[in-house]
Amino acid sequence: MSVSPQTAAAEPLVLRAVDGGVATLTLNRPKQFNAISVAMLTVLQSELDRIAADPAVRVVVIAGAGTAFSGGHDLKEMMANRSEAFIGDLFERCSRAMMTMRSLPQPVIARVHGIATAAGCQIVAACDLAVASTEARFATSGVNYGLFCATPGVPVSRNVSMKRSFEMLFTGEFIDAETARAWGLVNRVVAPAELDAEVARVAKAIAEKPRAVVAAGKALFYKQLEEPVARAYADAGQAITANMLGADAAEGVGAFIAKRKPRWES
Repeated sequence: MSVSPQTAAAEPLVLRAVDGGVATLTLNRPKQFNAISVAMLTVLQSELDRIAADPAVRVVVIAGAGTAFSGGHDLKEMMANRSEAFIGDLFERCSRAMMTMRSLPQPVIARVHGIATAAGCQIVAACDLAVASTEARFATSGVNYGLFCATPGVPVSRNVSMKRSFEMLFTGEFIDAETARAWGLVNRVVAPAELDAEVARVAKAIAEKPRAVVAAGKALFYKQLEEPVARAYADAGQAITANMLGADAAEGVGAFIAKRKPRWES
């Protein structure tokens, strides 16, 4: 496993580790429950951009240090800088990081072991997949403090049904991990001791697939969701035709017919 330093500071705001094609980015302000500051967003964006250009990385995991996944934006920083320029820039940076995760060629998995509130819940919803501990809890709690979770509501309302996302956004109440799974916010819920193994299992299942097929599939998945059904079928038809005529399908389908394990070139 290789770990890369990001800054000269003793405590990098985001830790980066790569092992077997899986890059783990760990939010690293444990004493502040991984409150998301402008500086943290800057580092996170840099790491995501770096990963996007790295073909050796097949899967990304977003995690949190300490007892929390993330308690959301750094409210103390926001209160100390209550100008339109600062606050507008903060949320633009955050939205750009969320959109970068969506546009990465690599699938992104949230590893959630503790609370994920407000922008922390937003990160979970913005990831392609999420695995949670039974101890995890989720909330879009800004409304409790007079600050409606507008930007977290974008991915949350695209994960959770309309009435349930409305409930989360307008009551600010916590939901437990099993409720989050039932509502569609997370994929898997496991005991705390099994969390790392389950994240690794899901990551490995994806990392073993051909890189180009996964990247193209992820891009198509999100594109077709925003399209009318007829257009979605047209785009999907073009995509699967190109896929079938490519080297990965030739190897994979050929291996299936020959009853052998495929040997991917990428």
